Amino acid sequence: MTAEQARWRLLHLLHRAPAQCGYGQSRWTLAGLLQACEWLQLTSLGGVSQLLQRLKISYQRARSYIHSPDPYYREKLSLIELAQLRAKYAPDRYVFLYLDELTYYRQPSLSWAYAAQGGPQPRAYLSTRTNTHFRIVAALNALTGQVTYRQRSRTSVAQLSAFYADLRRAYPGVETIYVAQDNWPVHFHPDVLARLEPQTWPYPHNVPANWPVAASPRAGQDNLPIQILCLPTYASWCNPIEKLWRWLKQAIIHLHRLSDQWQELKQRVAVFLDQFGHGSAELLHYVGLLPN
Repeated sequence: MTAEQARWRLLHLLHRAPAQCGYGQSRWTLAGLLQACEWLQLTSLGGVSQLLQRLKISYQRARSYIHSPDPYYREKLSLIELAQLRAKYAPDRYVFLYLDELTYYRQPSLSWAYAAQGGPQPRAYLSTRTNTHFRIVAALNALTGQVTYRQRSRTSVAQLSAFYADLRRAYPGVETIYVAQDNWPVHFHPDVLARLEPQTWPYPHNVPANWPVAASPRAGQDNLPIQILCLPTYASWCNPIEKLWRWLKQAIIHLHRLSDQWQELKQRVAVFLDQFGHGSAELLHYVGLLPN
């Protein structure tokens, strides 16, 4: 057996749970590998350790992982890709946007910062005030990097409906605005959908059973040319605007010193988002929509 063959065989074993091989433990150990891999013809734990090092197999900290349970995962992504291609090849008729919401707080979030070695750690300066929160709903143009957003104390049905009207004002001349978003039930509230043109999405939405099936009399009937595209459930990696939130947190939210200046913090968030109001190639690079 060559080294490459031995490496492949070991990795194949390591990708399996020890319980599948009859061992009562959750992770592989050197002793478990020594016992399970008699074909290695090793007799000591040190020998196994040296072999793993030579084969470039190391002991690593795991990362959290989840796979979307959506049974229509590939089908949904295919429809979303088709809509994005329409916007790419007919930009005068179609626009493709990724939408998402973010909550940020008065108190700074903890993160990394430079400090002297052996000295005090960086500090997140808190105030004695209530940890008030604020909500942003934003849409990222997948082709230009333009960001349209709205900040309010909460993202209610009324606010989300008003934001869809904002999108129409931002793109007044196009035939259809495709909006790819996650499966938050409020996105599919009857009062929200009432403002949009009839929807053609073929897959069901998950909404609370006690919600009304028809819009209330106060809901607008604007027939906005917006088609909602649902991302697969529990698949945040499919929504590039999540990386815009990461950039915002890195630049403004983490370790900020404005917990006693709530209005100033909200203004800085607005200034950050306003820089993308007319599109940004840099933002498209950052979120992975524009190759380097």
